[in-house]
Amino acid sequence: MTLDHLQARVRALPQRWADLLVVVVVGVFTGADLAVNAPGYRQADWFSWVLVALSLSALMWRRKWPAAVASVTGAACAGWALYGHIGELLNLPVIVALYTVAVRGSRRRTAWVALIAAGASGMIALAVGKDVVNPQGLPVLEMVWPLVPLLLGEVVRMRQQLLAGYAERAVRAEADREREAARRVHEERTRIARELHDVVAHTVAAMTVQAGVALDALDRKPEVARAAMRTVRDAGKEAVRELRATVTVLREPGGESTAPAPGVDRIPDLVKTFTGGGTEITLQQDVRDPAGIPRMVDLAAYRIVQEALTNVVKHAHARHTAVSVGRWERWLCVEVVDDGTGDCGQETADGFGLIGMEERASAVGGSIEYGPLAEGGFRVRAELPMDTTPGEGSRS
Repeated sequence: MTLDHLQARVRALPQRWADLLVVVVVGVFTGADLAVNAPGYRQADWFSWVLVALSLSALMWRRKWPAAVASVTGAACAGWALYGHIGELLNLPVIVALYTVAVRGSRRRTAWVALIAAGASGMIALAVGKDVVNPQGLPVLEMVWPLVPLLLGEVVRMRQQLLAGYAERAVRAEADREREAARRVHEERTRIARELHDVVAHTVAAMTVQAGVALDALDRKPEVARAAMRTVRDAGKEAVRELRATVTVLREPGGESTAPAPGVDRIPDLVKTFTGGGTEITLQQDVRDPAGIPRMVDLAAYRIVQEALTNVVKHAHARHTAVSVGRWERWLCVEVVDDGTGDCGQETADGFGLIGMEERASAVGGSIEYGPLAEGGFRVRAELPMDTTPGEGSRS
């Protein structure tokens, strides 16, 4: 059986049983040293065994009162020396007590106990050394031995604190990892919900507009009705494509959709899906190089315009809507203004369109403003940075 296995078995014992085992081991060695003394020196008598019993009894309480137990065992050890006993193992009880003082105390208490124990041991050595019949070791050496168990206990205590610190940091790190994983899951769920909302809400709104146009023109202008139904069909196909891309990402861990994300260059097609429904939409796009727009900014701009137009169709009852996309210094600016009732921001309690627009602008380090106009209508304006620095606010 290895030493590690023995230590593991001792630690597995109940605390009182472990303390009793220590007392038995210490008692065996101390009693044997006391019983077999060198000829010419004082032999063990009833007073010697009383000191043994006192020391061993005190060791049973070393965990609760380590300093007091060290005092009791130290006094017994001094009693043996002054009484004339010679033995290397008679100080074993006080060694165990001093070790416990250091392990279960603090560095300050260990230093004080070391000073007191070394001083007391040196004084006893000087007192006993005067007796030529019972010579003791040099006072300096006698002052050193109490420091050994204290130093050992201090090392063990520091190691325990170090291991406890490692364990605490590991627990904190695990908690941080779980919080980070939960945060990422929440962000991913929010992103997916935002994508689904944008796709479904836009598609339903556009199909509703075009279906209304088809119904109105079915008898009088069948070619207009057919064009509107083709738009409905194309919108449905586009929605299915985007939904399939989203589902692909969800079904394949670590997967990424290869379908191109919509951007500024597809805003003209987006505007066409809303035409013919009673709202005249004009587009002013002044972006010379759409390919130079960062991917996330490109998608955010498209989705913001998409959601703003969806809100116009669903809530504003507007006759005219103006969409503008342009670049100002390092900012991509998109704006949607209508002349409706100004109710585009009055979403239902379970609506997430405006929240989604804010999240998209914030995700790329931009900002968005929306609200009713004093002269009537509603305005949405987003400023998105072309350098896509996360968390950077808009220009002042």
